[in-house]
Amino acid sequence: MQEVIKLDVLEKRLTFLFIITFYFIATVNLFAQRLADVSSIIGVRDNQLIGYGLVVGLNGTGDSSSAFTNQTLANLLKNVNVKLDPKDIKSKNVAAVVVTAKLPPFARQGDKLDITISSIGDAKSIEGGTLLLTPLKGVDGRIYALAQGHITIGGFNTGRSKGGQLHFTTVGKLYGGATVEREIIYDIYHKKTAVLSLKKSNFNNAVTIQNLINKTFKNKHIAIALDPRSIELHKPANMSMPEFLAKVQDIQYYTPSENVVVVDERTGTIVAGSNIAIDPIVITQGTMMIKITKRSSMAELADIFQKYKARPKDIIAILETLKSSGALKAKLKLN
Repeated sequence: MQEVIKLDVLEKRLTFLFIITFYFIATVNLFAQRLADVSSIIGVRDNQLIGYGLVVGLNGTGDSSSAFTNQTLANLLKNVNVKLDPKDIKSKNVAAVVVTAKLPPFARQGDKLDITISSIGDAKSIEGGTLLLTPLKGVDGRIYALAQGHITIGGFNTGRSKGGQLHFTTVGKLYGGATVEREIIYDIYHKKTAVLSLKKSNFNNAVTIQNLINKTFKNKHIAIALDPRSIELHKPANMSMPEFLAKVQDIQYYTPSENVVVVDERTGTIVAGSNIAIDPIVITQGTMMIKITKRSSMAELADIFQKYKARPKDIIAILETLKSSGALKAKLKLN
């Protein structure tokens, strides 16, 4: 039998803890941001890297019969003068993985990068394994970094008990696990102009920021809005380009706050503002029924989730449905 709970008769609480961690971020009407937080410089960006490698040292949780894993291991052993037919390899302590990373702008040789390791075979878990030396390449096929190290598994795990959720043991992180070997050269010092790219396309914001930059430098020709997202910047003669861009990015810009609910489906973490509004609606999920009879907030809905000991996947499903129905007055961002 379904139990019906009305939000308008519940005691209001500011914070809560339930089966996953649910953080509250207070929102305000206007807040100051640096231009660096709402824009980027065209050409100054991350570059994606990818590589294929092996994780070893697993406790019988590696690939069982993947041909490419055995072939890769045989090739590796051949490099150390051990010749072995891939068909003769029966080890389950090895897993084939794809390694990904982001090469930040102006990264220099010797800098460290965080990497993500993902199993591509039938391994049950790569937790506790060691990634062997793996070249990371860019889209041009050149090697930009080398990765190696001990893998850690993030997330939340309470086993298979009621309300628990297993984390993904076939995906791991290695913080500072890659070393930059090749640099991407970008000569910004000798440039006379640059283009500021806003993270959100809006004519009003573009013109406002254009005027704000010109007012800061007391010159109406420093910044020119080209479209709702792009602002061309002209360097003053008495500044270097790095100095100019540093000052531009440090300008304070007042912008309306945006209500956002961020959901990490892999770890079951949800981040939201406690005062995000929810319109009246009826929610049915399994044996749970919630009637929202008046405009309510995320904090009140969270009380219901806590009462029912709702599982992360159920909470995520409800939030997605609320957004689709238009009852959730916030942007839903899934990671």
